[in-house]
Amino acid sequence: MSDMELELALEFSGEIWYWRGPSPFHFVSVPAEGCVELHAISKLVSYGWGVIPVTVRIGSSEWTTSLLPKDGGYLVPIKDAIRAAERIAAGDLVDVQLVVRH
Repeated sequence: MSDMELELALEFSGEIWYWRGPSPFHFVSVPAEGCVELHAISKLVSYGWGVIPVTVRIGSSEWTTSLLPKDGGYLVPIKDAIRAAERIAAGDLVDVQLVVRH
């Protein structure tokens, strides 16, 4: 597969949720349709443990991170600084744009 075929951009809305694990964090789950596309290229772009490097935009904030695989899907980690800048919290519905980096 060429680099051109690896270009993947997704746009979706999702609810921010809080995970209270040993390293508490906020996430947005990628919808099932997007996960199908991500699974199709995951072996070509993942740098280990199934994580996929992406650039994410919510509102006017943009940052680089990695999608985390979970239960057959993917999670978008939302940094505290982003939540503060965009004035969003757990339970809020946000519009997410992400582009796979490779």
